[in-house]
Amino acid sequence: MNIEDNCATSLDNIPQDEEFDINDNLIKIKQDIPFGHKFALKNINKGNHVVKYGEIIGIAIKDIKAGDWVHIHNIQSHYLEETK
Repeated sequence: MNIEDNCATSLDNIPQDEEFDINDNLIKIKQDIPFGHKFALKNINKGNHVVKYGEIIGIAIKDIKAGDWVHIHNIQSHYLEETK
């Protein structure tokens, strides 16, 4: 992980309501997160970059709250933004 990250990848299936202390922030998972999928480490406002491993991986297409599942329903690829 990178200090700039606002999402992380689950290394296991994470059930809804699971809580994690990450960087002194308590994060409560809002939906079941499947293995290999991403969840928000902090609030990400619509239009802001989604950052993983210090790299921009997408743009939020709606507000994403800490603990939310981060997937195609709430982000668009950053690659698509660069090709416009």
